[in-house]
Amino acid sequence: MKQAIVFFISIITTLNFYSQELNCRISTPHSQIQGTNDELFRSLQKDLYEFMNNRKWTNNIFSNEERIECQFQINIKEFNGIDKFKGTISVQSSRTVYNTNYKSTLLNFKEEKDFQFSYTEGVALEFNESTHLNNLTSVLAYYAYIIIGLDYDSYGMLSGTEYFQKAKSIMHNAQSDPDDQSWQAFGNSRKNRYYLIENLTSNDNSGLRKLYYKYHRLGLDVMSENIEQGRNQIVNSLQLMKTVYNRKPDSYLLSIVISSKMKEIVKIFSEAPMPEKRRVYNILKEIAPTNIDVDNIIKMPRQN
Repeated sequence: MKQAIVFFISIITTLNFYSQELNCRISTPHSQIQGTNDELFRSLQKDLYEFMNNRKWTNNIFSNEERIECQFQINIKEFNGIDKFKGTISVQSSRTVYNTNYKSTLLNFKEEKDFQFSYTEGVALEFNESTHLNNLTSVLAYYAYIIIGLDYDSYGMLSGTEYFQKAKSIMHNAQSDPDDQSWQAFGNSRKNRYYLIENLTSNDNSGLRKLYYKYHRLGLDVMSENIEQGRNQIVNSLQLMKTVYNRKPDSYLLSIVISSKMKEIVKIFSEAPMPEKRRVYNILKEIAPTNIDVDNIIKMPRQN
């Protein structure tokens, strides 16, 4: 009996210390939908939360402290009154910088338009990696693997490849969906799910994935102990951004990286000496000439 109790306690302890990979917040604003019972949207939000946070997405063990912070906002603009929804989706993720409480943004995907899905209250959300069952769960799983892949890339050079391939498989399976062109190469825009995962798995953009490692693991993670060394690694990582731009200036992934990291870069180099600021400014001014934050790199005075 004593052994059984000890075994039971060990299981509970393990469950308390180890958990799923994602710590995901979900919001489903629906202010444009009039005359609908809010209970439906509360159920939707709850089911999405459980789908993202209770599923094991990898074969690896994560502690509670290691869970990847992310958030999804599904802004619902149309509802047919039964089970069809249409709106937009925004996705963000971050990772904690070593030896600090600071969270660095890894992905800031501001708004995917024309997101359509079906949902019935009380019906379990189903997902299968090998087939497209439901557009809602396919989209959520697709972004879950991209979030995990970027997180892994930030800790090890190109370590997220396995998870990007899973996202790509989801994309291929979902191309049979007649109502969602974001899975298609010939969709309404070259900035959709198809092109995002194609960019992430293309050799033309491998420099941006290497940037995630050099910028975060060799740069930000080092800055708590050696600011100059870490900051210099970040400057070197930005050269990879320039290399990708010179080869493929219209890279969709490049635009996402710039959107996700620009304000942080400005903050990091606000304390840098002017020659270092000027070096960063020259890189970013070439690849993002219209970004309003770039000029702030050299305008912001250094504090003594």
